[in-house]
Amino acid sequence: MQPRLALFLIYLIPVPLLIGSLFIGPADTVSTKEVLAWLTGPWFAPTPSAVLDSGLVRTIIWDVRLPRVILAFLVGAALSGSGTALQALFRNPLVDPYLLGLSSGSAFGAALALATSWMPLQVSAFSFGMAAVGASYFLARTRKSVTVISLILSGIIVSGIFTSLLTIVQFLTDPFRLQTIVHWTMGNLHNASWAKLNSSAPGTLAGLVWLLLFRWRMNVLALGDEETRAVGLNPEHQKLLVLIPATLAASASVAVAGVIGLVGLVVPHMTRMLIGPDNTRTLPASLALGGSFLLLVDDCSRVAASFEVPIGIFTTLIGGPFFIFLLRRSRVGWEI
Repeated sequence: MQPRLALFLIYLIPVPLLIGSLFIGPADTVSTKEVLAWLTGPWFAPTPSAVLDSGLVRTIIWDVRLPRVILAFLVGAALSGSGTALQALFRNPLVDPYLLGLSSGSAFGAALALATSWMPLQVSAFSFGMAAVGASYFLARTRKSVTVISLILSGIIVSGIFTSLLTIVQFLTDPFRLQTIVHWTMGNLHNASWAKLNSSAPGTLAGLVWLLLFRWRMNVLALGDEETRAVGLNPEHQKLLVLIPATLAASASVAVAGVIGLVGLVVPHMTRMLIGPDNTRTLPASLALGGSFLLLVDDCSRVAASFEVPIGIFTTLIGGPFFIFLLRRSRVGWEI
């Protein structure tokens, strides 16, 4: 596929997918015809109909499905955008937003909040996720510099520490709360609401806009520290200018949706295979593709069974084989 055609399709897919997702849901009391009538009524209906006046239809579409659709797209965009930025920063295609301890820190914060109720769930997950990444960065900082290898190793260590703390919390928690903790760590969007969207959107959007404004610097950082200094930029400062917004966007998403794996690793690869490694084009395309991917996976999780299946399971079952297929079909590298 030509890169220009792929880029056009990536930007085009979210529109019909966002609209089509409003028709998908487990509620049998609202038909597709009623949803269509409710959506098109204000523009095409000459007079208000019973469907437009139906409180049930409005509740299902406006209060249940719409915030979930928007939140799924926003979380997918945040995870894929953060993954793209961090892979360029570390010059490593195996990096994802969870490498620096973000997922384990957020999971520990969420488990602590669910087990003790001493802090709101989203605040606790966000705070400990940011704290884990901050600890990884400062542990890796030696002689006023941070190397990629030391940062990755620090992230692995911090992640292991928070995973152990999470295990202790799970061990000491009563079985009823333990079930809630385990369900959160699987990643889910079934409790999506306008309140969750409003709490997550500011941090997520701030991080993504920041990354978009500095995406050209990712091309420079991907060349290495020496090349970055050669163009007159301080590599340590530039790394922070990418690391902070990437962590902010990912942690704000994890705080409301739980741990959703593979999106931040797979989608950046898909984008680079389709349109190339230039981050000035890859990053915005990754946002659109990541949001579309997670929204499509969420649609599958809603209709695959009569009960709610955690979306984190589907991202692995669907994204894993698809990523293997793309990897076998294309050998495009990720380097600039």
